[in-house]
Amino acid sequence: MSTTTKHKTDMKYLLPFLVPTLVLALVLGVTLLCIPKAELHLALCQPHTRFLDAVIPAFTNLVDWLPYLCVVLLLFYRAGWATFLASNLLLSTLIVQPIKHIVCAPRPLIWFAENMPDVTLPLVEGVKMNLWLSFPSGHTTTFFVLLFSLSIILCAENIKGKSILSFICFLCASFGAYTRIYLSQHFALDIFAGILIAVCSTLVLYFFLVKRTQNTSFWAWRVQKLRK
Repeated sequence: MSTTTKHKTDMKYLLPFLVPTLVLALVLGVTLLCIPKAELHLALCQPHTRFLDAVIPAFTNLVDWLPYLCVVLLLFYRAGWATFLASNLLLSTLIVQPIKHIVCAPRPLIWFAENMPDVTLPLVEGVKMNLWLSFPSGHTTTFFVLLFSLSIILCAENIKGKSILSFICFLCASFGAYTRIYLSQHFALDIFAGILIAVCSTLVLYFFLVKRTQNTSFWAWRVQKLRK
């Protein structure tokens, strides 16, 4: 296979998720430049509805357990893909957490209390509000890491309907990111940074881990089903 053909094949696996993600990042980046921080947050977190107040807290908490369940399930399919996802989750965490603690940015609840005390944020009853370590959004990073990785797997394994499934992955990742704004746990800038970190982390591991190890015997290894 020629280098050019191989490159096209590589990009074919990435583009169904990557293209709409980059469009979203571009639109969000321009919006951040044009609209003040507080005004943008208040516009995006409104209006609240009973339905969204019930659905969004459950959806945003998926990243607390779903990525690790996916790693375990992938071990029953291909150990290589499980390693790819697990490494991606680890790498993105090692990037996000130091930045969070170095910047130590206030979350919306604290920021508005200090800068615009007359503004009352629409909060969801029962949701524990975080106060600090706002930038970047760890939940957003995890959503995009998980779903970008799954999109690559779907495309590389030539799963039927892979393009549609990849776009659904993008929509789910985007909604997961939006939940952080809706709940006033993050500003749009935190979301923007989380998306960029996830994309960079995934691309690095795809080209430097997946492409270099995909032909090894380990890659195809899987946990065998227990037999009676």
